[in-house]
Amino acid sequence: MKKEELKKLILTGKGEIEADLVIKNCKVVNVFSGKIEEGDIAISGNQIAGVGSYHGKKEIDAAGRYAAPGFIDSHIHVESSYVSPEELGRLLVPHGGTTIIADPHEIVNVMGIKGLDYMMEAAKNTKMDIKFMLPSCVPATPFEHAGLVLGADMMEEPIKREDILGLGEFMNYPGVIQADEDSLDKLMVAKEAGKLIDGHSPGLSGKDLTAYACARIQGDHECSTVEQMQERLSLGMYVLLREGSACKDLRVLIKGVTPENSRRCLLCSDDRQPKTILSEGHIDNHLRACIEGGLDAVTAIRMATLNAAECFRLYDRGAIAPGYLADIVLLDDLVDFHVNRVLIQGELVAEEGKYLPAVEKYDISSVRNSVHLKDFSVEKFKMHLKGNHVHVITIQPGGVVTKKEEADIRVENGEFVWSADTDIVKVAVVERHQMTGNVACGFLKGYGIQAGAVALSVAHDSHNIIVAGVSDEEMAFAVEKLKEQNGGIVLVKDGKVVESMPMPIAGLMSDQSGEWVKQKLTDIHEKAYQELGIAQDVEPVMTLCFMSLAVIPEIKLTDMGLFDVGTFSFIPVEC
Repeated sequence: MKKEELKKLILTGKGEIEADLVIKNCKVVNVFSGKIEEGDIAISGNQIAGVGSYHGKKEIDAAGRYAAPGFIDSHIHVESSYVSPEELGRLLVPHGGTTIIADPHEIVNVMGIKGLDYMMEAAKNTKMDIKFMLPSCVPATPFEHAGLVLGADMMEEPIKREDILGLGEFMNYPGVIQADEDSLDKLMVAKEAGKLIDGHSPGLSGKDLTAYACARIQGDHECSTVEQMQERLSLGMYVLLREGSACKDLRVLIKGVTPENSRRCLLCSDDRQPKTILSEGHIDNHLRACIEGGLDAVTAIRMATLNAAECFRLYDRGAIAPGYLADIVLLDDLVDFHVNRVLIQGELVAEEGKYLPAVEKYDISSVRNSVHLKDFSVEKFKMHLKGNHVHVITIQPGGVVTKKEEADIRVENGEFVWSADTDIVKVAVVERHQMTGNVACGFLKGYGIQAGAVALSVAHDSHNIIVAGVSDEEMAFAVEKLKEQNGGIVLVKDGKVVESMPMPIAGLMSDQSGEWVKQKLTDIHEKAYQELGIAQDVEPVMTLCFMSLAVIPEIKLTDMGLFDVGTFSFIPVEC
């Protein structure tokens, strides 16, 4: 801020000069006092000069609406929206989103630092402020191949970038609590740069959690019970209450929010697909859930604004008060949280669901052509089994956690034969980054597919290709078609593509609009259920893409084999 700008701001707040913009007739949500104050909001440049009685060169009549600080999503993966950063901004801003804390570990797993560079450049083309965390675990574990091994030495330059707030979710919690050298080196990169460290510790408790907290892990979005939430809060961590398209913990955790601990509670999405955004909203949807769960409106809004800002050291936002950024959301009420207008840094950027600025997209040529296969053929799916008693990955309803089970399968000449009377299919992960030629096969229960195959280049967290189907031939055909379209989603049946969605941005994101992606996903779901017979209670894309996530219990499949998350080790497919 320049001296003249500061002088202007002070004199505007004092009332000696006209404000650049005044929002008249507001009910201002004061997240400091917890009260609702009637008055005008004076804006000088991109900052708030005062709340009270003001006149401006331009004026907006709020007509008695509530004015809240701009909403902050405290943890989200842009890539999980399947759209580019610019497009996600277009979708989220009309719902009151003014800042998001994005962890781009999906694209960095695929493209390395040039993926981070793309995201940061593309983020400049949206009015929403996208702050980044530097991915801490690329790959998420050493038990899979990613596009890059991001070591501590490679983190030293990007961690110092202004728009990188710290290290993203430290998923390798075993490495932290065992104080291994690699994890310590990464933690020290952040500490020496004066940056924060975000957490990811599903199921961790007791002295193991205490050890994890010793690293001054800032917060955790992986709580699934009130007890887990309370333990983390007691250790000085923030807890991010999550409500995404795939993972939904918010309504359970709201029960644990109290007047004593609410200031350490934030709201986040983690993942948010266009279908969810366009039908349910974003943080406005989280706020509705908070009210339904019994929280008062000001507490809920504080969790979505000031708490998040303080947690991530964004001390210039999160409140409607003098000297804060003029990120303001006008709401019709504090129950449904219908967003009337949105201002970011004093500029009107959305009105009644419409994003007002033109959308310009950054060039994606640096992150195209990300599917690289070596010596791939249908023969890669041959398993040469000696028996018919195997470990299976069993899908659990409503989440990404799986169960480790055993089952008898049909085997002929050493190979699995799919049968319609058992809900078990072959699943495989095909390495697509380093041209290792790795293909690992396992068995998936509960997916329900009855015909064809589904292949994705979105397979958390290293984003190799994951494919499930009723025969090796259908699976191989799906993989080949996926490569032809530069990644994305492919559904095949009887040797033909029945539906697909190309995702040319690193094989993770479409270059099309959110509405286009929503319709494509709707068509994919419809064909998955009707043509392929996937179980109606299974989300066919999100479920499959998490079956390779080797940091979520109990059992997953990477390109290196079947992985037991409980023992953090590979296990044989055959029992």
